[in-house]
Amino acid sequence: MASESKSESPSRLIDARIKELGDWRGELLGRLRALIKDADPDVVEEWKWRGVPVWSHDGIICTGETYKNVVKTTFAKGASLDDPSGLFNSSLEGNTRRAIDFHEGDEIDEEALKALVREAVALNASKARK
Repeated sequence: MASESKSESPSRLIDARIKELGDWRGELLGRLRALIKDADPDVVEEWKWRGVPVWSHDGIICTGETYKNVVKTTFAKGASLDDPSGLFNSSLEGNTRRAIDFHEGDEIDEEALKALVREAVALNASKARK
């Protein structure tokens, strides 16, 4: 597992996780990370819960969890987001979070994902102003 030294920046820890995975999951996590940063150039990368990449802007936008057979992108306030492209396919039963499970070989609807990220940022910003 990637080193969790207090001196390491979250971005370096995420870099290390991507490299450490060394397979389709690392590649996919790196691609998701690039899309999130493209959608919100002011996004802040964090490393929480003993090894989960987190992207925030006025609150958590989403996480990038890696498992044996899936890369899960969980949107903290996903239940409050419009998802016209139907990207959310996991954690649908909760009142707050929604997730997208990506499996090996899945295509990413890049524009729809970036739209979700931008919507999550706008939602966080609207709550931060209140």
